[in-house]
Amino acid sequence: MRIIIDGYNMIRQSDTLRRYERFSLEAGRNALIQRISLYKKHKGHRVIIVFDGWESGPATEERDRQEGIEIIYSRRGEKADEVIKRMMEKREEEMVVVTSDRNIADYVHHRGGTVVSSQEFDALTDRLITAMPESYCRIEPDSKYQDNDEEALENRKKKGPSRRLSRKKKAAMAALRKL
Repeated sequence: MRIIIDGYNMIRQSDTLRRYERFSLEAGRNALIQRISLYKKHKGHRVIIVFDGWESGPATEERDRQEGIEIIYSRRGEKADEVIKRMMEKREEEMVVVTSDRNIADYVHHRGGTVVSSQEFDALTDRLITAMPESYCRIEPDSKYQDNDEEALENRKKKGPSRRLSRKKKAAMAALRKL
């Protein structure tokens, strides 16, 4: 599975990362890369972060690799949205796009991809990081949390009519389980 993250969207939707961005854009980017590298170390998915370079970026698209994460800076005059859309057109494997931008989310849904909101992914990475030991050596799967969640669901009484989730919500929930 490949995870594509709309970089600045993720930074601005996260309370934690937004604090770093107040110092500088570079501090925000570095904090996001560090956070995602911890996630990648645990999960092993291929992760690509796309940043806007449309206002003051280079004339050509630039690619970089840091801590096992592919980083793409869009060229001047092009937004990260366009880069993500291009990647969706030539996708070769299952893709999950992390963004809260409705325009990109609709495009990805129409192309058969899955979208996870930046807030949901931030909460997922936050839970993962808080469960990590200080040494960051080996990270054990958080199966103890899954058992508690199942027990809580079994003990909860259902009230009112049942409601079905939309296809988009079901796809997003399935992608979150894989993440």
